Amino acid sequence: MQLDQITWQEVDIYLKVSDGIIIPTGSTEQHGPMGLIGTDALCAEHISRLGGNAANAIVAPTFAYTPAPFNMKFAGTISISAGLFEMLLVEVLESLMEGGFAHIYFLNGHGANLLPIQNAISKMPTLTCKIRSWWEFEPVNLLRQKLYGGWEGMHATPSEIAITQAIHRIVPSGNALSPPIKLSLDYIREHSGDRHGPPDEHRKQFPDGRVGSHSALATPKDGQTLIDTAVGALTADYLEFISS
Repeated sequence: MQLDQITWQEVDIYLKVSDGIIIPTGSTEQHGPMGLIGTDALCAEHISRLGGNAANAIVAPTFAYTPAPFNMKFAGTISISAGLFEMLLVEVLESLMEGGFAHIYFLNGHGANLLPIQNAISKMPTLTCKIRSWWEFEPVNLLRQKLYGGWEGMHATPSEIAITQAIHRIVPSGNALSPPIKLSLDYIREHSGDRHGPPDEHRKQFPDGRVGSHSALATPKDGQTLIDTAVGALTADYLEFISS
């Protein structure tokens, strides 16, 4: 059930049975030569909606305007400050709590969202909240490694592009046909959570927008497999969460 496509009376009936809601969080930023600008939001939204249907859970509208300052030198990127994002999250959580929701499950699709979400949650001690990025579920992560290994990289990953290929469209590989410079494990650890440098520096280091990710390995068939795996993992995890 999508919150924006049901009535307040239907929400009222739902809350008599469950006080949980899924909130997808993504971004609006470049994703390399063949990745859609809305990739992070599109992946989190699609998986959330299918998982919500399977778990009989309400799914909130997707947060698509979020922090992505490092990508501001790439056309089409829209970034808001981490502070503004955090404040918006707090007000949304306050609204949901006022309406009767008490279990809030964030399904995330963008690394830079994690700290602001954690900060917002810390200001709402009466809510029970959980954050999961769709790629960190164990079966999804194992599948990503099996499909792409070290070429999964950090940004414009073949796994997220495969998902958008399955649900939206396939963009020709173009210059993404050639692999990028592969990242070291140390680099990935040090920059996890999208801890990247200033936009000029980031564009110079990764001129086509890929961050160690061989996007051209993506296929819609793999995307559907990733979706199915992520939906199954989300459904199980949400149902366990809501029962706590």
